[in-house]
Amino acid sequence: MPVSSRQLRRFHELDGKNFLMGIGAAKCATSWIYTYLQALPEIAATPLKELHFFSSGEPSRITGEMDLFAFKRLMFHIKQDGDVVENVRSRSAFQASVDRIKMIYDDNEYFAHFARLCRPETKTLCEITPAYSIIGQGGFERMNEFFASQEMSLKVMFIMRDPVDRFWSQLRFFEQNEPDRDVLHSWPELIEEPDIVQRADYRRTIGALESVFPREDILYLFYEEISCEASLKRLCEFVDVGYAPPDSSRVINETQLKTALPDVVRNRLLDVLAPQYAFCRQHFGNMVPDCWQA
Repeated sequence: MPVSSRQLRRFHELDGKNFLMGIGAAKCATSWIYTYLQALPEIAATPLKELHFFSSGEPSRITGEMDLFAFKRLMFHIKQDGDVVENVRSRSAFQASVDRIKMIYDDNEYFAHFARLCRPETKTLCEITPAYSIIGQGGFERMNEFFASQEMSLKVMFIMRDPVDRFWSQLRFFEQNEPDRDVLHSWPELIEEPDIVQRADYRRTIGALESVFPREDILYLFYEEISCEASLKRLCEFVDVGYAPPDSSRVINETQLKTALPDVVRNRLLDVLAPQYAFCRQHFGNMVPDCWQA
């Protein structure tokens, strides 16, 4: 759990930078956005994308124990072919995995990691961890206080997708990782699991965000329009970097399991998620894509 900002060192390499924190939602093209941002010369994104630093100490069925996962990720890099020392020197993800381990026992290492990534042209640092969408108001308050130790502008991005489509994509991804959980048979139990339901609760996430961060420091985008020039220009303007067109041919981290959504499941999800549709239409008005189902 991050310590108070009063106990942290100041990293002058970060002075005057923006920091973009992408918090989700899950299965909303956050990997695609991360890849796009990584390619922009004025952005320095952590090579690990999902650091889960602010998830530490709050394990759930979805996130698991992320500090333990950090050790597993480091061991993966250590076991790769070639000289370990040379690999850690040459591979950015290996270096970042070492940094992530250091964060377990020294919160200063979070900012040290990003300070190391800074280049002369860097205007914005970036982390995208969709699981932060469930840390709630208390988690966002700790995040905000943590960043108060540095002379940076913290900005938050939240991407939404049609709630039913997003929920079903998450369940398919869940089965892809745990093949014994056949979603066509287990969906009635899965849609009741609190950890999964939290990831679908846009209303809770947005309420928590807007209780902590100024509205001008929050960017809301929609999955269905994420690769559109207008959306990407909004994102680049939000973090004060130059726009560049994306490589629209790339598909990143797509769920490979293509189980079709049965009507009975769709109807049940529409019923369960009706409050989310109603909230989004009330909160965002005509910004909500026309293709949303309710």
